[in-house]
Amino acid sequence: NKHYAEYKALQGSVVNELVKAGGPLLGLLPKSRNSKVGNLFRQLDRFAAGMRMSPAERYWRWCAFINEDEALDLLGEQVRELAVKHNGMYATLKKNILGNFGADTCLNDVLYTDMHLVLQNDMLTKVDLMSMANSLEVRVPFLDHHVVDFAFSLPDDFKVYKGFKKRLVKDAFKDILPEELYSRPKHGFEVPLLKWFRGDLRSLIEDDLLNDRFIKQQGIFDPLAVKQLKAQLFSNDPGEVHARIWGLIVFQYWWKKYLA
Repeated sequence: NKHYAEYKALQGSVVNELVKAGGPLLGLLPKSRNSKVGNLFRQLDRFAAGMRMSPAERYWRWCAFINEDEALDLLGEQVRELAVKHNGMYATLKKNILGNFGADTCLNDVLYTDMHLVLQNDMLTKVDLMSMANSLEVRVPFLDHHVVDFAFSLPDDFKVYKGFKKRLVKDAFKDILPEELYSRPKHGFEVPLLKWFRGDLRSLIEDDLLNDRFIKQQGIFDPLAVKQLKAQLFSNDPGEVHARIWGLIVFQYWWKKYLA
């Protein structure tokens, strides 16, 4: 969805301007991945926020589940001061990652940045670890450098067109695959975090890794900010809070295992 959103943002339209203008209202509406309407509000809210940014900042925001200010607000006062003091390291890293964006940004810039950020640090890493854990050897033929070079030589419309994603791949095999596969929407591999956190993993949040007493003793995060996240998680308007909770849980698990 990030790529299609960027494609729409770069086209420019009256609808884009209307969504952009409606940003304050969208911010008040209930948002959740667990309902069709709530997910629509969530996506429109992110799109409206991105439309008010430069292409580079928009990419950075749409890649993340939390912005810089919100991340700082999660930290305790002393840790936050250290983070601000050493912000230059973060700023340099961010600048290097977004170095391909310019005044004439196109969808290829987003895909190129993804190739160096998301692909090698997230997607390929997960595939490699999970395949090795199950004694499987995975091949990635689409990453042959001839295929990659050819893909980058093509205009945006060959990749996204009138709501069609991965258009070139679909058209290439349209005469071979059944019609229902050609028309079927893309389906991701997301796990039901919100359901887990409200069910089987609730005790891990409330009694262990994000327990109020443990957060205070640890001294890294702001206890009130974490408490507010947990309250939102179990409310009727969770938004994308489950992604933030997941990030905290992963960090806490690592911290307890290696540093506590």
